[in-house]
Amino acid sequence: MKQPLGIILAGGLATRMGGGDKTLLRLGDRPILAHVIDRLAPQVAGLALNANGDPARFDEFGLPFLPDTVADHPGPLAGVLAGLDWAAHEGAETVVSVAGDTPFFPCDLVARLQWAAEGMAHPLVLAATPRDPGTDTKSETRSGLIRHPTFGLWPVALRHDLRSALEDGLRKVVLWTERHGGREALFDGPGDPFFNVNTPQDLEHARTTLERGA
Repeated sequence: MKQPLGIILAGGLATRMGGGDKTLLRLGDRPILAHVIDRLAPQVAGLALNANGDPARFDEFGLPFLPDTVADHPGPLAGVLAGLDWAAHEGAETVVSVAGDTPFFPCDLVARLQWAAEGMAHPLVLAATPRDPGTDTKSETRSGLIRHPTFGLWPVALRHDLRSALEDGLRKVVLWTERHGGREALFDGPGDPFFNVNTPQDLEHARTTLERGA
């Protein structure tokens, strides 16, 4: 399988952080987005950023800026679609997505997603972690796994189907991936590899984690 392109999803509204861009909050001496770029760039053939609004606020990162092409902030699938359209223009076959507010995701994310996709005509895989039996069951849970819908391997060949699904009102990532026989790549190491910054308390936790050398 050819090395995929990477898309960083930063189109969320950050309501629990008081609005603004979570990706531009400082973590150590740099924005969170800089940490995300450092993690993903070595794993992919090229990077782009999905966000909305004025692209100038991200100029320092030098990434292609890909706004949603579906109105009303329909969620991460819109960012994935923007990445797939960009990848098609670049001649790529697949895209790997990551969340822009998740600074410590695995450094072997792409390799493990690709491994899980072996033999698929259209590689479509979500990252997953074991479900804590004490938590409530969510729609992202299947076979004892919690699927992380912003971390996935996506086939360019299905971008037109995804656009149609979004235009028809689909918003849940897992409903679309299940429709196309999507798989899961299990990440079952210690800690939470997909910890993301949603609240001021999360940001403090991220700073502590960074100081400990994550």
